[in-house]
Amino acid sequence: MSTEIKLPEGAPDEVVTNALVREVDLSAFGASGSLSLITLDNAMDHTRPNTFGPKSLQALDAAILAAESSNSVAIAITGKPFIFAAGADLSALSFLKDKEQSLQIGRLGHAVFRRFTDSKKPTFAFVNGLALGGGLEVALHCKYRTLATTAFTALPECFLGLVPGWGGATILPKLIGPENAVKVIILNALNNNTMMKAKDALTLGVVDAVYEPADFLEKSLQFAAAIISGKNKIERKDYSKDDAGFAKAITVGNAAVQKKYGGAQIASPLKALELIKAAQTNSLTDGFAAEDETLANLVMSDALRASLYSFNLIQKKRKKVEGAPKSSLARKVTRVGVVGAGLMASQLALLFLRNLKVPVVITDLDQARVDKGLAYINSEIDKLLEKGRIQPENATRLKTNISGSTDQKVFANCDFVIEAIFEELKLKQDLFKQLETIVTPECVIATNTSSLSVEKMSDGMKNPERVVGFHFFNPVAVMPLLEVARTTKTDDASCATAIAVGKELKKTMVIVKDAPAFVVNRLLTRFMGEVTDAIDEGTPYEVADAAMKPLGFPMTSLELLGLVGPAVALHVATTLNANLGERYKISPTMKKFVEAGIKSFYIKDKDGNQSVNPDAIKLLQAGNSPSTADQVRQRALVALAKEAKMMLDEKVVATAAEIDICMLLGAGWPLHLGGILPYLDREGISDSVCGARFHPPGVASLPA
Repeated sequence: MSTEIKLPEGAPDEVVTNALVREVDLSAFGASGSLSLITLDNAMDHTRPNTFGPKSLQALDAAILAAESSNSVAIAITGKPFIFAAGADLSALSFLKDKEQSLQIGRLGHAVFRRFTDSKKPTFAFVNGLALGGGLEVALHCKYRTLATTAFTALPECFLGLVPGWGGATILPKLIGPENAVKVIILNALNNNTMMKAKDALTLGVVDAVYEPADFLEKSLQFAAAIISGKNKIERKDYSKDDAGFAKAITVGNAAVQKKYGGAQIASPLKALELIKAAQTNSLTDGFAAEDETLANLVMSDALRASLYSFNLIQKKRKKVEGAPKSSLARKVTRVGVVGAGLMASQLALLFLRNLKVPVVITDLDQARVDKGLAYINSEIDKLLEKGRIQPENATRLKTNISGSTDQKVFANCDFVIEAIFEELKLKQDLFKQLETIVTPECVIATNTSSLSVEKMSDGMKNPERVVGFHFFNPVAVMPLLEVARTTKTDDASCATAIAVGKELKKTMVIVKDAPAFVVNRLLTRFMGEVTDAIDEGTPYEVADAAMKPLGFPMTSLELLGLVGPAVALHVATTLNANLGERYKISPTMKKFVEAGIKSFYIKDKDGNQSVNPDAIKLLQAGNSPSTADQVRQRALVALAKEAKMMLDEKVVATAAEIDICMLLGAGWPLHLGGILPYLDREGISDSVCGARFHPPGVASLPA
């Protein structure tokens, strides 16, 4: 078999994963003969997991052929410590320009992996660590599988705009049934790329046995010996006749795709469902050919380039904060204070408590509010304990480390204090001056403001250099973005301390200029303003609300309004109107909503069914200049392009990529669109509105 693949000129060098073969005597494990054990190990770079590029597949192919020609009675594959394989090497995909190259790579993987399926010897996968994508697929080609209890497995391809293309979409439905296959391939991937724990993989039937890591290889060899000697037999169910199961699975999968993308037709999960459905009747040969064709078509699409851009950007920004001071300047934080005991403040306190593992103290105006905040935090700790996410001793430690008071003097020994009180500048200015008389000059004072000027909060302070914006998104524990607003007075040590704290909180951070509403709220408010303006002008709410549906957002504009809250949206819009001018209009409808106490445009019944809030409908004004959905979408996108250009000109952030990451992680901009600015580039809006693209050609799109 020829395994020579030519990649486009300029493609990055591959970190080759070697496949090392050794013979293991099975006599000590209860069977006769030896087992050929193939170990995957990219020894040249221990910082990277094992991956499969063309050269790595060549190495594996040679190892399997060597094992086949040996006198061994069985073949097994395992990985280097804690890592089995993380799948295909995706680094070269963005360089591919020819569909035939994509087909060759798909066929190569199938041909090599299928040697395990077609071998006359029993084949085993000893999955000793992380197994993702192609890493799990090579294991699926083996006849039997064991898994370490600490290992996580997944087929994340639909999350990335691909399909399991090296056997997963065809083998898995045949192995574990269509409904379980849809769960692994579609539902898990669309649920923020959820991975299977070992117990889940065993329950679903993805693996045959699970062992502790301390003696994993020994136990796996015993398992293999029992199979080889006939002492143990694994029965497989034939799912080819399960018409009802396949029909139900496809229905469930389609519903999940519709919910995730708001009805937009997103290719990768829908194509994966087609492959799963076809697996009922397809032979392996036909199924693999269909995977090759589907994968090649997806690889040669802007959607994949966009998804990979988003994914790689998220991974990069998790590790590095653009413009951050030297980490050595950060001061140690041993105690944290939170001003406020409301829901947002309590969420912040719990986050600091769990991640920094230091004492946290909260304050509020009266003891009743403090007690309510403490009760919330303790109840959340109890929930974590009930779900098994923390151990009893950890729960006890957390509860011991949280305290509350009505006297702000409890902040005297804090190294980091953050406020989450009402969004009124004068209140925050008075608070900061008061805090400064209590805390040390080195204590960082942070604000969770969403729209007010951080620098104005520090007016009149003796040490304004220690003040920083620390803007979280709701829900605090779930949303990964943290906007770190640095004023003209914030010093490097305070900024470095804030960044160090953010890393401990496991947040992806972007340093932003202390400009109105920073990045996410500024763009969201501009975008939402165009939708509400269209409604005020007479566009039917259902038309305006559906305008962004083709882009694949998980919720509509008015659903998002319910999440943010009309009062918060109006406050931010009012602040931006005062600071940035009339392009941020104050919607009369939004003012009516707030005055009437309307919390959301839609309401849900006890069964979760959504309907329009009749009280909100009554407040809509009847304009005489309605727009179509296409017109609303176009004006919203044009507004976003204009605002993004102004933000870059004002140096609110360092690069266009910072705007992309903020919208991906703070506003839920769909991953498959590749970030807001690449999307505007591809649609030609950047050129027409701003006179130039935000990114060079080929970023998050097919090479020019």
